[in-house]
Amino acid sequence: MKIHQLLLGLSLSGLFPALAATPALNQDLAFELVASLTTEVGPRIAGSDAERRAADWAVRHFKALGYDKVWTESFDMPGWTRGQASLEVMSPFPQPLVLTSLGGSIGTPAEGITADLVMFDSIEALQQANKAQVEGKIVFINKAMQKDKSGSFYGQVVAARARGAVEAAKLGAKAVVIRSVGTSNNRFAHTGTMKYDPEVQAIPAVAVSVPDALNLARMLEKTDKLTLKLQMNNQLEAAKSQNVIAEITGSEQPDEIVLIGAHLDSWDQGTGALDDGAGVGLVMATGALLKQQQRPKRTVRVVLYGNEEGGLLGARAYAAAHQQELAKHVMAAESDFGAGKIWKLESRFGENAQSFAQQMQQKMAHLGIELGGNETHGGPDVSVLVPAGVPVVGLMQDGTDYFDYHHTPNDTLDKVDPQALKQNLQAWLLMTDTVANSTVDLRK
Repeated sequence: MKIHQLLLGLSLSGLFPALAATPALNQDLAFELVASLTTEVGPRIAGSDAERRAADWAVRHFKALGYDKVWTESFDMPGWTRGQASLEVMSPFPQPLVLTSLGGSIGTPAEGITADLVMFDSIEALQQANKAQVEGKIVFINKAMQKDKSGSFYGQVVAARARGAVEAAKLGAKAVVIRSVGTSNNRFAHTGTMKYDPEVQAIPAVAVSVPDALNLARMLEKTDKLTLKLQMNNQLEAAKSQNVIAEITGSEQPDEIVLIGAHLDSWDQGTGALDDGAGVGLVMATGALLKQQQRPKRTVRVVLYGNEEGGLLGARAYAAAHQQELAKHVMAAESDFGAGKIWKLESRFGENAQSFAQQMQQKMAHLGIELGGNETHGGPDVSVLVPAGVPVVGLMQDGTDYFDYHHTPNDTLDKVDPQALKQNLQAWLLMTDTVANSTVDLRK
């Protein structure tokens, strides 16, 4: 029985039990997996012992779920370990602030950095400043983020986190503080990776919670000279991460691969339930439940990427290691935007295959999923495969509240709605089953 027929039967069986003649899929499997991962492993920053335990966890669960092949592929990476950090206003309004180190940031000297604060409302404003405004100071980039369903404002704000330290250092700043890239007024600071330029001196980089950013802005309205002290010790050293890969071998075209993925690493503050434990649970459950009903014609490959948070390192390692078989990748898709309900299907197919996207969406219409455009990148990790011509699908989740929790200590299992995750799982089953049991060439 096809997955879409079975899921329709499941939706009717609550009203008409006599129609439930086939074995029911475990609609709670995705939630059970994310609960297991976040409870038994917890936070799993890339390159750490915890991430290696997560990889061992994934291998064990893939095997228990009945996957035909399970293996890991390791790769080298720059490691980073968070140390103690503090930020306080010294004068004229002495008080501590809630902060977090940005991933990859160097620490301060042991005595810390004490300097006056200069504020800019965006990284673009900082880039237009002159050296006299910035030299010897701590730069504060205070750009707010707005909520929306698709998370589109993230890209407009995250540049301050990624490049703020470099732009501030070019003008002689001693450190950079950014307003958290998040939408919650809870007093949690939002971490995330930042990058240095080897041609520019590295300076420490931290984020403060939204309430603390608002407080700093109010202070600067009352005084022309606000002095802060930052102390932070972090460690940078070489490390290893790994991709965990599992397959359900296709019954008729085993060399044709339908890739579904998520990333296994997380930041170290919460337990990585939304980012990206929910995605891990979804794709692991999808492959297992497909095989439980009927082995697909094409191979379904599940990839749990390592070190997505540090800059898609696992995705790049996968693309390099599997370069020779990318032409046989029929489609790739990724779940990495929390656990909100899926509301739109987007694709990146060849012109003649776009009607196939419409067919998939029609099977999902009863789940409240509409058809989007044909320009998606499919998710951060699978976007690396797009330049090689791999077709991708994006199952777009409602991210209205995602950035209330993203990269904060508040990313925990209680933020995952089991009912929304069930809707996600049904969509992933329908999409994956439709492609894996077809002969369509999505490139054309």
